[in-house]
Amino acid sequence: MRVRRAVRPVSPLTPGLSFGLGMISAQHDPRDGRSDSEIYADILDLCGVAENLGLDAVWLSEHHFVDDGYMPSLLPAAAAIAARTTRIVIGTGVLLAPFYDPLRLAEDSATVDLISAGRLVLGLGAGYRDEEFDGFGRARDGLGIVMDQVIATLRTGWSDGPVPGRSQGAAAVTVTPKPHQAGGPPIWIGARSRAGIRRTARAADGLLAARVSPAELTKQVALLDAEASAAGRDPAALSVAVHCPVFAWSAAPEAWRLVEPHLHYSEWKYGDMTGTPYGTRTGRAAPPPLTEATRAKIRAGALVGTPGAVADGIAAYAAAAGDHPFHFIARLYWPGMDPGLMRQALAVHAQQVIPAVRDRVGRSTLAGH
Repeated sequence: MRVRRAVRPVSPLTPGLSFGLGMISAQHDPRDGRSDSEIYADILDLCGVAENLGLDAVWLSEHHFVDDGYMPSLLPAAAAIAARTTRIVIGTGVLLAPFYDPLRLAEDSATVDLISAGRLVLGLGAGYRDEEFDGFGRARDGLGIVMDQVIATLRTGWSDGPVPGRSQGAAAVTVTPKPHQAGGPPIWIGARSRAGIRRTARAADGLLAARVSPAELTKQVALLDAEASAAGRDPAALSVAVHCPVFAWSAAPEAWRLVEPHLHYSEWKYGDMTGTPYGTRTGRAAPPPLTEATRAKIRAGALVGTPGAVADGIAAYAAAAGDHPFHFIARLYWPGMDPGLMRQALAVHAQQVIPAVRDRVGRSTLAGH
């Protein structure tokens, strides 16, 4: 029996308030005795657990050439997750668009959308690491133009129109088969700069924010609204999402004790892979000892504590999103954490934190998600 493509127009996560698990990176903390294959197998199981607990989405994060194996290939992983689940939305947060051939990206993401029966949200970012640009032979100049071209190719390829051939004088080509979602998966853009938010307002379906406070998100949303209106679009039709480190437990001191070593590793590695001259890393390594200054810095950017306290923090982000459909991505995937403990924390988040946020915010997710 033929399955009809859904009428497009909104993200599978809208309207209302929805919750995701992220950012799944497959990083191999040197203190983790599992093999890379075992880590990927556990990711598939974890996504099934997230679906069973009622979360709305899982999110994958991309980087390249990192010594701890940071996930470099999001769409193959997304397809595997789609094959293991039936309901949960799968998002890329974010796929680094400049490193992909736009036409091939249109084909690959359409294929994942078909495998998932319309559960893909394609989050795109421009990238920032010199190592990645040099490794792929791409220039960092003109990234705005590159992003515009990628989005235009995706939109055209997923529609009924032909895509111009890449070679001079070449005939136009058609992307087939088309995605399950009519018009293609929603495109969200990971952006912090004014130019990135302007691009989101003009050409995307949602803003994916990170490393912002609720006050900073309020400013980004105000800019998004102004730019969308200037572009002749309805601002309220755009989704707003944010991801933030999260860990809820029965008591705040215990919560910090359990998550802090893994938060420390993640934040240290983020800086290490960005600031260390590439080619000087010699293999997976544990982070340096945690200092009080570092502890204060990483604690300032995380929502860790009792379920009620974490719910208060998430509700503040939801308020900052205003009237937009809001998606909160709990960064609850912790490299090196015991898988059993990660699942316990995910259950606390799903069963205690999310209901408390709903009580505070008074909004509900789209029926069926």
